[in-house]
Amino acid sequence: MIDIGWARQLHQAGSEAGLAVAAGALVVHERCTRLVGVDPADGSARWDVHVGTWPRAVAIADQRCLVLPQDTNQLLCLDLDTGERIWSSDLHPLTGHLVVAGDTVLVGGWRGYTPLRLLDTATGQLRWETDHCVHTVRPGVAEGGFLIGEPDGPMVRLVDRQELRETSSWFLPQPLVGHDNRAAFTTIDGHRFLARCGSRSVVEIVPSEGTVREFILAGSDLGFSAPAHVNDLLWTHDRRAGFIMRDPVDGRVLRRVDVRQPLLDQVIPVDDGLVVAGTAGTLFHLDTDGRVITRTTVSQRIRALRSLDPTRVLAMTKGTLLAALVGNSASHE
Repeated sequence: MIDIGWARQLHQAGSEAGLAVAAGALVVHERCTRLVGVDPADGSARWDVHVGTWPRAVAIADQRCLVLPQDTNQLLCLDLDTGERIWSSDLHPLTGHLVVAGDTVLVGGWRGYTPLRLLDTATGQLRWETDHCVHTVRPGVAEGGFLIGEPDGPMVRLVDRQELRETSSWFLPQPLVGHDNRAAFTTIDGHRFLARCGSRSVVEIVPSEGTVREFILAGSDLGFSAPAHVNDLLWTHDRRAGFIMRDPVDGRVLRRVDVRQPLLDQVIPVDDGLVVAGTAGTLFHLDTDGRVITRTTVSQRIRALRSLDPTRVLAMTKGTLLAALVGNSASHE
């Protein structure tokens, strides 16, 4: 069973970069220049503030909302409950990428336009900045630092969270894959991470052991994202065959999910299974073996899928934000 609980008009096409969800909190960019705090229970607005056009990124960090508008050279920090501005920090023009790790915010490195910069999450004060422009995929968070790497480059680097100095680096067997809105890295068990490389490869790096190995070599082209780690399984997104469920220890194929239409590269766990989305506008409720329990079609193409709570998912379509309740169903299709 998949029932639409509420729908909210965005009055624009909608952008995945302008959407952030955390426990009990939901923020979305609407109407060209507005950022809106939305009540996840019913879709009503808690607050509505002007922040500027088409954010490059929105993130939630504890009781703060961070936003990078495109038309101002600033990072804005808003109170998550009220939308009131807590601080703003001046940035270089064309700053992109926004990653939060505890008390530290990392910005910059998008398309090689700017240096990397570390800011204090509480105050916005500058802590550190590289002395040169950096071109990196969307940085990942690792223990004690950030993972960076140039798109189509041969190397991944771990930089310190306090002063951005390189602490480790690893050469890859194939070039690193980068995409503006996709994660190139997935952290597993807190001590190893996976990186998307080449057209069909996923590489495993274990910093404590200094090892790099090709972990997955798929039989067809993979999507841009690193595998999702959901319900103790790895989900690799195949551009033609949907999802492939793999063992997180050795990468071997366990099951295949093929609903015979293109899927977003997002897998959302719910109480009694998982939810994936067809880009054409269909939500699929799967059991833990990847079999379709039920499906429902929404009115427009789906651009993003997020978890609201253990029984609900959030879908951003072309112009609408939808909350869907996912429940038990007696049989499979």
